[in-house]
Amino acid sequence: MAPNADSAPEEPQLAVPYGTPESPRIAVRGEAHLEVDPEIARIGVTVAARGKDRQEALADLTRRNAAALALVKSYGDAVERVETGGFSITPELTRHGRGERVHAYVGHVRIDAELTDFTALGELTTRLADLQITRVDGPWWALRPDSPEHRRARQQAVREAVQRAREYAEALGTTLTALVELADIGAENVQPYGLAGAARSRSVYAAAADEEAAPLDLEPQRQHVYAQVDARFTMAPPRL
Repeated sequence: MAPNADSAPEEPQLAVPYGTPESPRIAVRGEAHLEVDPEIARIGVTVAARGKDRQEALADLTRRNAAALALVKSYGDAVERVETGGFSITPELTRHGRGERVHAYVGHVRIDAELTDFTALGELTTRLADLQITRVDGPWWALRPDSPEHRRARQQAVREAVQRAREYAEALGTTLTALVELADIGAENVQPYGLAGAARSRSVYAAAADEEAAPLDLEPQRQHVYAQVDARFTMAPPRL
């Protein structure tokens, strides 16, 4: 029996990626670049101690770590997060003589803090730097991952893509008819806070000063927010 012509499978139609004369496509890229104030500042505090025996070094390290933590936490709501980043106590061996002998023990504790009150930041970093054998690194400025500035950049990139497509269509004497595709190609690319955010930072190991030091004047570093989208539209056939 001959197959019924009506039941024969239809051949699949290939998609036309560049549109047709009846429905031309426009592909554009929308970009946005915002420069905004930071929302948080991070600092790193390294407390150190050194003693001839392990117990002495550990006792001094515990005391200095408690003092640094108490100072950081005394700023209340200005400090959004504080945590211990690492701890170590290491024997130092003598460099001369026969055999290996422990000359001293050196201990370190790393404290990481995140602040939202930049007025308190300068005073806190100065007071921390005045503690005995304490190193302060930072600040590193940043935006929060859920900052509304990221959304604002993405929306601006979309509006820029639509405007660019409209300008191309207008140059052809026609108008856009539909959005075919909108692709996020990496969105924001905020400058990492650990690379260039410490232009006015202080990093020291210092003994306690006899007089209280004046608070550091720290200027927040502006943050750069980037967003990019690819968009494809169809337009009415132009009259060329």
